[in-house]
Amino acid sequence: MTDALPPDLRLPKRRGVELSLLVGGVLIAMLGYIAAGLGKTGTAPPDAFRYGAGLGVLALLAHFAVRFRAPYADPLLLPIAVLLNGIGLVLIYRLDLETPNDQAAFTQLTWSTLGVALFIAVVVLLRDHRVLQRYAYLCCAAALVLMVIPIFFPAINGAKIWIRVAGFSFQPGEFAKILLAIFFAAYLAANRNALAYTGRTFLFKRLQLPTGRVLGPIVAIWLLSVGVLVLERDLGTSLLFFGLFVIMLYVATGRTGWIAVGLLLAAVGAYAVGSIEPHVHSRVMDWLHPFASIEAGDGPSQLAQSLFAFAAGGMLGTGLGLGHSILIGFAAKSDFILATAGEELGLAGLTALFLLYALLVARGYRAGLALRDPFGRLLAIGLASIVALQVFVIAGGVMGLIPLTGMAMPFLAQGGSSVVTNWIIVALLIRVSDSARSPRPTAAETGQIAAVEEQEAEEPKVLGKLRGGAAKLEEKKP
Repeated sequence: MTDALPPDLRLPKRRGVELSLLVGGVLIAMLGYIAAGLGKTGTAPPDAFRYGAGLGVLALLAHFAVRFRAPYADPLLLPIAVLLNGIGLVLIYRLDLETPNDQAAFTQLTWSTLGVALFIAVVVLLRDHRVLQRYAYLCCAAALVLMVIPIFFPAINGAKIWIRVAGFSFQPGEFAKILLAIFFAAYLAANRNALAYTGRTFLFKRLQLPTGRVLGPIVAIWLLSVGVLVLERDLGTSLLFFGLFVIMLYVATGRTGWIAVGLLLAAVGAYAVGSIEPHVHSRVMDWLHPFASIEAGDGPSQLAQSLFAFAAGGMLGTGLGLGHSILIGFAAKSDFILATAGEELGLAGLTALFLLYALLVARGYRAGLALRDPFGRLLAIGLASIVALQVFVIAGGVMGLIPLTGMAMPFLAQGGSSVVTNWIIVALLIRVSDSARSPRPTAAETGQIAAVEEQEAEEPKVLGKLRGGAAKLEEKKP
């Protein structure tokens, strides 16, 4: 990986592979749209061709942006995003057939168009991901502002995470997670040696904590962000930020002790908030006893209806348009849209969806590991971890593995803020992967990089000598 490639040897761009996969993804989504209409009404939707053409145009525009501005980018990232977005539109349209007075598919397509437009803007305008490192503290301040603003707006469904203006609503916290990922990556990249090799040891010298001067600022930002989210009763995003913080800290330092500390703190915090906060406590009790409302004669809860939907799907599902997941209620198109996929596509369809998410996350990790600069590596792993954590938290909640958190499934669920944010995440991963797969630098640039890496390798040794000298001085004191 460190050897420079010969001048006449270049990695394949594979833009033709990307285009072929995009055509297949659009066709799958279009066929699903037709199947949903046939299953529910017995006739194909009259606007099926228009739907397919619209999704195809968006995919083609995104492809051209990648082809001309990020030619060495991973060829799988964009097709996976287009396919997931297309399947999400199909599921929302299928549920729209049950709710004639609440049509959300066209609105979701509009938000998807905005998301693709921002995707193109990021790919075209951001030529080097390292530029973002200069604006780390600005991103941090903007993220905190975005998280504080919803406190001054009325709560919706028990949580203060929405801003409603002139009939439109969006979640600022969705954009804050990208900004915090940039800040965490920049700060940890700049202080990774101090975080890994300085400080005091605890727990039989197995855990080494950095000095407060190094760890203090990032912990303060994390605590402030999580505290604001707790006030807003948005514990799903709080859990997401906590997991993102622990994962990036582990990747930056390479110390497994941070994973143990993170799990311990998460368990303590979850128990405390679940015991004190009534809204969260009710979700915990619903998770522990999902059929309690049926036994009490009040009918099935949303979680119980979701479990019934998964059970009805079986291995191959009932078929698009032939399920009854609309019985879940008002959150069927957002929080519980995975239940519709489980009922009508079955275990086979769910497995395919989870594999798409796993492939998206894996390609993000791969791009990060292939990079030389620490900031890009941490940024790629952080962005991919956001997707992984969201999928785990949402799927676990609707399947009864963990308490519900009220987040949106990436690309699938109804929600403009969510789909726009996920398109920006994919754009940043495209940019990072292009840098990772681009031709190697010249011999002079390689020599400069080697000199920097040698200097960085010597830093831990110097820190160790300084720490040893300080210990000897302490021993000589009376």
